[in-house]
Amino acid sequence: MPSPRHETGPPDLTTPEGFGAFYEEHIDAVLGFVTRRVADPHLAADLTADIFLAAMRSARGYRPDRGAPVAWLFGIARNVLSGHARGLARESGALARLSGRRLLDDEDVAALEERIDAQRAFRELAERHAALSEPLRAALDLVVLDQLTPAEAAQALGVTQATVRVRLHRARRALGAPGSMTARQMEAAR
Repeated sequence: MPSPRHETGPPDLTTPEGFGAFYEEHIDAVLGFVTRRVADPHLAADLTADIFLAAMRSARGYRPDRGAPVAWLFGIARNVLSGHARGLARESGALARLSGRRLLDDEDVAALEERIDAQRAFRELAERHAALSEPLRAALDLVVLDQLTPAEAAQALGVTQATVRVRLHRARRALGAPGSMTARQMEAAR
């Protein structure tokens, strides 16, 4: 037996009264559609509400010549459930990617902070080293990096051992305290 809706034509879904009647007529069918696909009753209620909300938003786009309003509503229901399933899949994928990673504990954070501080100190030292005059840097590098004695460094540089010792003292002082050696002092060390 056809419903009265079919005898009088499709409801006007753009009016509150028309959509309200449409909702009352189809709520049980949509809820059944959703509960056959979702086990959680709260989720089923939320998804059903989402379906009718989507239908209300797109009611102006409903075209009676394309089919019955209930078919249109079930198309929306399928889209809402598909969207929900895609969201769950994305969430599950994100959780799977995170599950192989451990979160940082306080010890890890402290170790990272120490490492960052050490890197910062190294960069500052490297900048001060680069700012040394060539004679100071050469003497320092030969003794500290290349592990020559001051006498060997003096021989390599073609200067006296006393000159190497003075340059080492000035270079170490400049590296130990940023800005402690003025440009004039660096020039004098040449």
